[in-house]
Amino acid sequence: MSRSTRAIINPDAIRNNFRQLNPGRDCTAIAVIKADAYGHGAITVAKALAEQCECFAIAICDEAVTLRKAGINQPLLVLEGPHDADDCRAARAGNLILLVHNQQQLAWLDELEQAQRPEVWLKVDTGMHRLGFNADDIAMVLRNYDWLNQQQPVLVSHFACADDPDNPNNAAQLQQFLALKGSLALPGCMANSAATLCNPASQADWCRLGIGLYGASPVTGHAAAEYGLTPAMTLIAQIIALHNVKQGETVGYSQTWTAPRDSVIATVGIGYADGYPRHCPNGTPVVVRGQRGQLVGRVSMDMITIDVTHIAEVALGDDVELWGAQLPVDEVADRAGTISYELITRVSARVPRVTG
Repeated sequence: MSRSTRAIINPDAIRNNFRQLNPGRDCTAIAVIKADAYGHGAITVAKALAEQCECFAIAICDEAVTLRKAGINQPLLVLEGPHDADDCRAARAGNLILLVHNQQQLAWLDELEQAQRPEVWLKVDTGMHRLGFNADDIAMVLRNYDWLNQQQPVLVSHFACADDPDNPNNAAQLQQFLALKGSLALPGCMANSAATLCNPASQADWCRLGIGLYGASPVTGHAAAEYGLTPAMTLIAQIIALHNVKQGETVGYSQTWTAPRDSVIATVGIGYADGYPRHCPNGTPVVVRGQRGQLVGRVSMDMITIDVTHIAEVALGDDVELWGAQLPVDEVADRAGTISYELITRVSARVPRVTG
C-alpha cells in the first residue's frame, strides 16, 4: 500500500451499533448492506453481524452474488424487488426475499410453478410516493394471487421524514400502515434507523437498520454519539508535502484561498477521485496529530491542501483523518452541504478497505 490512503472499517463498531439500534422484543432487525454496505464492504459487515442478524437487505439481486460466494447464508431481502423474470427464477435458489412493488413483478412470479416461487413481501406506498402499491389495492392484490395470500407476506413501507421525528407526516403514514396491517392481519416492517430510535410504535414485526448501523446519525440535528453510535469507517490519508506560504499568497486551483498570515500548508494524498467531495469548502475540518486542521484551496482529483500552521511537529507521512473516530462524518457532510450517506457510499474502489 504505497500511498497509504485507506478506509479503516471497525467491525466492533458495527456490532455495537446493531445492539444499540436493535429494539429486540418482538421486532426482528434487518441489517441493510446495500451499496456494498454503504461503502464499508458488504462481506465484512455481514460477517461481523453473522451471529446477531437473521436477515440482511440489499438493493438489487446482483448484490447477492458476492455475498453468497463469500458464504453468507442468511436470507437477503431485495428492496427493489426483481428487475426481470430471471431475477424471479433465481431468487428461491439464492434464498432471496423479493420485495414486490408493482403488477409486472407479480406477473413474472405468477408464471412460475409453486415450487419455484421465492418468499415475497409487499411494498405499500403510504406517502413516500417512490415505490409500492396503493394501500387501497393491497387487499385486491392478495385476492388475485392465491399463492401470495397463502404466503402471508410481510407488508413493508417507508417513512419520507423519519429523520425529522416531529414531522406530522410520520404519524399520518404510520396510522395508514397500521390500519392496513391490522385489517389484513399481516406482519409489517416500516421502521428504519431513525424511526427505531424515535418512534417505537413503528417497529412492528421487523425493522430495517441502515445509516445508524454505520455510526452516522439517522436523526437531523442530533449527533450519532447521543444514541450510543460509534463510527464504523475512519477515512485516512497521509501528508505527502509541506510548504511555507507567505501572507497574501494563494493555494490551489482558481486561487480560492488566500493566506491570511504566513502559513504551513500540507498536501494530503486524497481527492475527489477517491470520493472526498470536490465541493468541500475552505474550512472543512480534518484531524492531524489529534488536532483539527482545515481544508484550504480547492479539492483536486488526487490531493487536498490543509492549513496546519498551528499544529506542532507536523511531518511528511503523518496521517490525516478526513472523518471517523475523531471527526464525525455528519460534521463533514454538513460543511459539504450534503449528507453522510453520500460521503461514505462514494469512497471509491481506489481506497482500500482495511479492517481494524
